[in-house]
Amino acid sequence: MKMDLLTSLYVFMLAAFIGFEVIRQISPLLHTPLMSLTNALDAIAVVGAILLTGEHRSTLSTILGALAIVAATSNVVGGFLITDRMLKMFKSSSPKK
Repeated sequence: MKMDLLTSLYVFMLAAFIGFEVIRQISPLLHTPLMSLTNALDAIAVVGAILLTGEHRSTLSTILGALAIVAATSNVVGGFLITDRMLKMFKSSSPKK
């Protein structure tokens, strides 16, 4: 089944809205495990973007795929940095004996 651009944009906006609402309801205690999970999902998005970019269907799809690779990779790196910073907050700051 081939979807047109308008249908694809509608599905994207609906998924973004539902995702935002779900994340907004998460307890702050679960944010660190949730960040780790989203890092794994973003890694899947990077692989998908690489596969789609490698197909070279059109110039536009190649450009959008390259942008998706950059965006998803920066999201993965930023997520790992934030998760690492959050985990360091749980470590004690006193020197070990």
